[in-house]
Amino acid sequence: MSISNTPSTDDPDGGPAAAPAGEESRSIDDQILDAAAELVAVLGKRVQLAEIARRAGVSRPTVYRRWPDVRALVGALLTREILTTVETNPRRGDDRAALVEWIVEIAVLIRDHPVLGGLLHSEADLLVEYVTQRLGTSQRGLLDRLREALVAGQRGGTIRAGEPTEIAAMVLLITQSTVQSHRMVAELLPEAAWRRELAIALNGYLRP
Repeated sequence: MSISNTPSTDDPDGGPAAAPAGEESRSIDDQILDAAAELVAVLGKRVQLAEIARRAGVSRPTVYRRWPDVRALVGALLTREILTTVETNPRRGDDRAALVEWIVEIAVLIRDHPVLGGLLHSEADLLVEYVTQRLGTSQRGLLDRLREALVAGQRGGTIRAGEPTEIAAMVLLITQSTVQSHRMVAELLPEAAWRRELAIALNGYLRP
């Protein structure tokens, strides 16, 4: 979970803010997203906008000016946390082995993430809306990174030929469904086996 250490600026609805407009907006956005993240991770329940505003130390109108409702706010939180996870854990090579290792690592990090995992376990329907009914910003970001990695692997001959965007979409589907269904098969696939079998599935799909 990404928690900002930036000191809180005054809520524009309750007092003056010392920071410039751009910096103020960024820090308040992060302040609100941090509060939502803490509520999801600690309470593990469907959060209310009033709770988020209270924890962030801002007014509800401040939140509404940025997101129309809780679902939009949670969507922004998911995007931030997923893309931060990806950006702070780069691939360690351009071949198929490095790509598969990276995908499995990211899958585990997202599955066990205090915010993303909390939503998956306690509010699966809310998370499913973002990962199955439409392509969100975080998924498009993942697809872009997968496509770049696939092109590099194809160029080096370790990944099969094919349209990189189409292959990336299927890799996303395979991995996403594996993460979502983890608890359902936990007794049949203990941790080491879960990682191993996901890697085998991806290798089989991507091998020339």
